Amino acid sequence: MDNLFGELRLGSLRLAPLGARRRTRVTTSRAAAEYTGRWGWAVVVGEPARAAGTPERCHCGTPRCAAPGLHPVPGAGPSGGPGPDASVLFPTGRAFDVLDVPEQAGLQALVRLERMGTQIGPVLAAPTGRLQFLVAAGTARRLPDLLYRMGWDDAALDLACHGEGSFVAAPPTVLAGLGPVRWLRRPTRDNAGCPPEARLLLGTLAYACHRGRERTPEPAWIA
Repeated sequence: MDNLFGELRLGSLRLAPLGARRRTRVTTSRAAAEYTGRWGWAVVVGEPARAAGTPERCHCGTPRCAAPGLHPVPGAGPSGGPGPDASVLFPTGRAFDVLDVPEQAGLQALVRLERMGTQIGPVLAAPTGRLQFLVAAGTARRLPDLLYRMGWDDAALDLACHGEGSFVAAPPTVLAGLGPVRWLRRPTRDNAGCPPEARLLLGTLAYACHRGRERTPEPAWIA
């Protein structure tokens, strides 16, 4: 492992046993109620998950879509709770934006950031092999300038930011044929209403994404 990340230990990030996940399964309606009532986040009802198709290539045409195949149902709202097959989506650009990176790079950056004592907000783990870091709203429109100031503007990075007009699938939404979206780092009273500024995370995330392109991907486990 390179000097920036040192020896990477992912013991605390391992996937929980399947039986344990089943015992703690949360319904979409309960999750939506928690997001709006406890954390003050907006949610919308999305299309039900489909078993067929290629989820990574969403029909919306957006590269690295954060809700592949799952988009808001026109006229639907969370009042009364979504149906059992519906998805729950976060509209980004309101309470937060989302930095979206490959899973392995995200895990390496997360370990490094926590070692440094950096404030980290909630982190989503999507079954598409992506990690999504919740950061301050407005990051998407400032991302090119932030990368420029950090010297990453001309690098080929597998790093995206979802902001105004985009949607991110929220746990426990199931992405077609792949599995559920889960929390890798759950929201807390300290970070739900005040996600970190992107500049605190971006340098480490960009470096991890850059290094990830130079070596063969390794298996990663998610808590």
